[in-house]
Amino acid sequence: MNGCRFAPNYSGFVSSDYSARHLSVLEGLEAVRKRPGMYIGSNGSRGLMHCLWEIIDNSVDEALAGFGDHIEIVLHADDSVEVRDHARGVPVDVEPKTGLSGVEVVFTKLHAGGKFGTGSYASSGGLHGVGASVVNALSERLDVEVDRDGKTWAMSFHRGEPGIFDDKGKEPSPDAPFTPFENRSELRVVGKVKKGVTGTRVRYWADRQIFEKGATFNVDDLQGRARQTAFLVPGLTIRIDDERAAGVGDAEVTHTEFRFDGGISEFAEYLAADTPVTDVWRVTGSGNFTETVPMLQANGAMVATEVERTCEVDIALRWGTGYDTTVRSFVNIIATPKGGTHQTGFEQGLLRVLRSEVEKNSRRLKAGNDKVEKDDVLAGLTAVLTVRLPEPQFEGQTKEVLGTPAARNIVGKVLGDALKERFSSPKRDDKAQTSLVLDKVVAEMKSRISARAHKETQRRKNALENSTLPAKLVDCRSNDVAHSELFIVEGDSALGTAKLARDSTYQALLPIRGKILNVQKASVSDMLSNAECASIIQVIGAGSGRSFDLEQARYGKVILMSDADVDGAHIRTLLLTLFFRYMRPMIEAGRVYAAVPPLHRVVSINPGSKPNDVLYTYSEQELQGVLTGLERSKRRYQEPIQRYKGLGEMDADQLAETTMDRRHRTLRRVRVEDAEMAGKVFELLMGNDVAPRKEFLIDNSDRLSQERIDA
Repeated sequence: MNGCRFAPNYSGFVSSDYSARHLSVLEGLEAVRKRPGMYIGSNGSRGLMHCLWEIIDNSVDEALAGFGDHIEIVLHADDSVEVRDHARGVPVDVEPKTGLSGVEVVFTKLHAGGKFGTGSYASSGGLHGVGASVVNALSERLDVEVDRDGKTWAMSFHRGEPGIFDDKGKEPSPDAPFTPFENRSELRVVGKVKKGVTGTRVRYWADRQIFEKGATFNVDDLQGRARQTAFLVPGLTIRIDDERAAGVGDAEVTHTEFRFDGGISEFAEYLAADTPVTDVWRVTGSGNFTETVPMLQANGAMVATEVERTCEVDIALRWGTGYDTTVRSFVNIIATPKGGTHQTGFEQGLLRVLRSEVEKNSRRLKAGNDKVEKDDVLAGLTAVLTVRLPEPQFEGQTKEVLGTPAARNIVGKVLGDALKERFSSPKRDDKAQTSLVLDKVVAEMKSRISARAHKETQRRKNALENSTLPAKLVDCRSNDVAHSELFIVEGDSALGTAKLARDSTYQALLPIRGKILNVQKASVSDMLSNAECASIIQVIGAGSGRSFDLEQARYGKVILMSDADVDGAHIRTLLLTLFFRYMRPMIEAGRVYAAVPPLHRVVSINPGSKPNDVLYTYSEQELQGVLTGLERSKRRYQEPIQRYKGLGEMDADQLAETTMDRRHRTLRRVRVEDAEMAGKVFELLMGNDVAPRKEFLIDNSDRLSQERIDA
């Protein structure tokens, strides 16, 4: 900060000698430095991001209160981060109880702030008054500038201690000489602003004595959280500038900006990856409750007082054709990933209404006497649940679980009343959509019951007990699941060769005919009625969808073995779609593989009676490299080069050596690093919507080598 000048003396400042002053400021913050995990979760990248969001949330709370609609976040090249807003600005006047300026109170005192029911905020994300002070305690340097009252006020801190950094006209740095205040703190005036201009800028350098060496700000996580916040606060613009890579090679500053005016309805549409069964239903309402809280009296005493609270509820929900559930819950725009009383009320209200509606329509739905369970109702549901209430009770500073008991009943009642009204609505559109929801819930219930019965009968059996498995399964002899392998083989011709090539002790074979059903487009019932899909699920023996139990899987590895051509790649993609949608734990556990058969067989001719060498190549580029190497060493090879069009063209010895023998084969393990992103890719490539897929193929056509296409 430039142009440092001393502000007028504050009459309320307390004088003391330097050492005592030093201890009085750090006595609370020292606990933060000793046990940072208690306040920010960890001292790794997660904790680093938590600190940043403590500062950002202060600006977001201002926007929620109606002050400021623009927040800027800058990741500087020197590993510092800056947050700017145009809200009211941190108070700069003297807080009478401490005799300190509002800026120093906010950034040095735990459990101090404007969010304890003083009327500054009706609802906010920062509730414990420790966010800014915790970040300050865990920062090697923190600078704050406040535009207020026609002036720019500034203050700097070193690991929580207020003082002055001597930057000597250079860029601010935590390594600059630091002089702590000895007798009194000074809030400096460093400039002037136009009348009515207000805002706060906070820049800090995380303390590397606290955080792990590899801890970094993850821009993807930051963008995801910023996007989420922009959805939750309609009309708020959040801009992220990443300057860290600027000047390195051709890299430039990256700018990302988020603004959404549709609120959580738009958020639900963004989160949903499957084809919709219903439109986004919006539910709003509120409820009052009383609670007893300790209130600070004028004499400094804490007195238990009963206060009236209002809990506002806003929900957006829609059902899709899939079975995955995405429910995001928030309290005062703070995410509660582990749920809490509000999410419990949401699930109970949803289940209560849909159970009642299924019972009313049981004859039409042919539901019988079976009871709908929570998983049946949540299948295919995408929902965003937000509640706003003053001083919610969270479990810990990380605010991952809401504990306010009254929220459960209020959310359940608001949602229940709205759903009852929609299900009894005479409007044609409402009737059509509610009917589809009931059909889906009952279909999920029947599928769950069927899958459970199927799973109970499909346990690992020996060869004599194997009568319930498909006749075309060629099982292995071993009962050791960890070392057994199931090869899903394309076609009967390849099956014949694979039978001779396999090790029957631990390798089982299941042939499929042609291309299986594209389950991304099909319903659950269509998938279960498809012979090939049903056989695969039956042979693996762990159920499907929500009832899938990884521990019951009959094989340690599932290996997809298809031809090395376009049709083979398509079959492999269809099989992976089946596993991703209905047996995803197999992929997540790293138990699904793709075999890598060779494309070419090169016979290198040796002189005399020495046996010829056989070389296998797996790409056109590798083939050319092998041939070039043979020519350079003046070795001959048989022509024409054998090009495998399918697995059936291989001899058993060749298939065993290249694709099935554990000593020589190559397998590709199928992984899911980001399930949400993978789901969107599957929907793009395998879903019903043709236009985005066509656009994707056209845009990426130049990245495909013609040599990879079998003409």
